[in-house]
Amino acid sequence: MTRELRFPDGFQWGAATAAHQNEGDNDGNDFWAWEQTPGHIADGTTSGLACDWWRAAEDDFDRAAALNLNSLRLSIEWSRLEPEPDRFDDDAFGRYREMLTALHQRGIEPMVTLHHFTNPLWLAEVGGWADARTVMRFWRFTRRVLSELGDLCRQWCTINEPNVYAVFAFLAGTWTPGRKELLTTLQVMRHLAQGHAAAYHAIRRAQPDSEVGFSQHLATFTPADPNSFFDRKVARLRSTLFNQRLLDAVIDGRFRFPLGLGRRREDLADSFDFLGVNYYGRHWVEFDRRGRETMYTREVPAPAATAWAPPWGDREIHAEGLRRWILDLHRRTGKPVYVTENGLADTEDERRPAFLLTHLAAIHRAIADGADVRGYYHWTLVDNYEWVEGWIPRFGLIGLDPHTQERHSRPSAQLFAEIAASNAIDAATVERFAPEVMDQIFDSASL
Repeated sequence: MTRELRFPDGFQWGAATAAHQNEGDNDGNDFWAWEQTPGHIADGTTSGLACDWWRAAEDDFDRAAALNLNSLRLSIEWSRLEPEPDRFDDDAFGRYREMLTALHQRGIEPMVTLHHFTNPLWLAEVGGWADARTVMRFWRFTRRVLSELGDLCRQWCTINEPNVYAVFAFLAGTWTPGRKELLTTLQVMRHLAQGHAAAYHAIRRAQPDSEVGFSQHLATFTPADPNSFFDRKVARLRSTLFNQRLLDAVIDGRFRFPLGLGRRREDLADSFDFLGVNYYGRHWVEFDRRGRETMYTREVPAPAATAWAPPWGDREIHAEGLRRWILDLHRRTGKPVYVTENGLADTEDERRPAFLLTHLAAIHRAIADGADVRGYYHWTLVDNYEWVEGWIPRFGLIGLDPHTQERHSRPSAQLFAEIAASNAIDAATVERFAPEVMDQIFDSASL
């Protein structure tokens, strides 16, 4: 009997991308400005042409079609479309129309993200998401996008990883604007949740048949010493604040401590049709009595055998965590889930096939346990510019030389293409690409 993990009919197989990381020459946003200062980017580079999508995205759309993808998650760049307050650029809207039309022509359904970390310079100069007025500005921007591009998209992701953006930009200070202020971080999280809800209601009013959600980065935090009371407490605290509090707000409308005092807001409650899960692994944490700025937690290196390569050596490959998060959201909301990002930085493509197979098997197990998972978006299609890490990490199914713009397909691209074509994982495919995880995949399927 053939061993096989089959996915539901209509399952969306895609790749996830972001405008700033792919388009190139996005010189009107705050992240471009951040890149220009020496010391901000690990390898000293800037995004430059990135993947040159603003000029020639269609070439990579052809590659996506050749990989049998039926969906692509991409974002639109606010600073291109509204380069000055209330002045919109018709040519930029025209280019996005070309890109979305090109996807449809290739049988690829777009999932459009409205905000993926970057802000127009004019918005950043007046405080960005730390300013409550940004909620209304984002609502107006969303409405304009719908009027210009709504006929080409029915799946919308309002905001990508609001928790990551708030923490890196306003607490850790490693992203623009480089602030380290806990109270401002909490304020930014509240504004992002409100911005999401405002965009959600705007889209649903304009497009009652649309599907609208947002993507939350969900990380598993495990106590470094499970016998330590303090390690257990800070792991739970880290998960609550990073993973849960913003989710709580859009599920039941309440900003719980420390985001608020729990008063219900009707505009926030149930403001999503699906939840996007961005999942990259597990973090081991321990109590740090001197770490007031980091909520008294410190990350420790993950076990060597399962740790990511630098610069993320404190992150562990842990597919089971993805299954648990999906089931947790299923129990809490009963709403559909899309895995809107999942991938591994692996230049040589040595570990990515096993990573991909084990995470897809974890999703399959969650589906077998009753979760409504409707799609998987691999991060990413082509190597792209990775924020403050620059060109060091390589996440693409397709490799890229940013100097020449030459591409090369990695073995994991062929693996993903075969899975997408058959809507299933079978033993023969596992044997060819990652035989070392054969038992793990098919034994886990029977649990």
